[in-house]
Amino acid sequence: MTENKFYRPNVAAIIVSHEYPEIKDVFIAERSDLVGVWQFPQGGIDEGESAEEALFRELGEEIGTKKVEVIAEYPEWIAYDFPPHVAAKMAPYAGQKQRYYLVRLKKGAKINLDTKHPEFKAYRFVAVDELLGHIAHFKKPVYERVISYFRAKGYL
Repeated sequence: MTENKFYRPNVAAIIVSHEYPEIKDVFIAERSDLVGVWQFPQGGIDEGESAEEALFRELGEEIGTKKVEVIAEYPEWIAYDFPPHVAAKMAPYAGQKQRYYLVRLKKGAKINLDTKHPEFKAYRFVAVDELLGHIAHFKKPVYERVISYFRAKGYL
């Protein structure tokens, strides 16, 4: 990553169920456009929007609920580069810089992937130790870093 590249501001949510902290499995969803590619809900931050406002908006748009409470936030932005085939579609951005939030679904929250513009076709909760086996290769270093941080802080 070099300073002359542009990175799209983005938020991402690591979601745990309302049964947290007794159960610490995390939510992942399979992308509608890519078979077998799973990820955390994430999305761009609109101009004039705070990262936390974007978080709640994106959760509503992607998983059909904003009924979450923020447990913790990763303390800094993390940037990653898109692979060439993704970068071509996302120009002028070379990648994304993200803020990560650990959030708990509120009791009674209903996940609905049949949103206005569905980004996911399936979801499940997985043990943190199984997570990286499902994630796109170019996102793994970021996921490892964020998960390690939340584990070290005692959240996961």
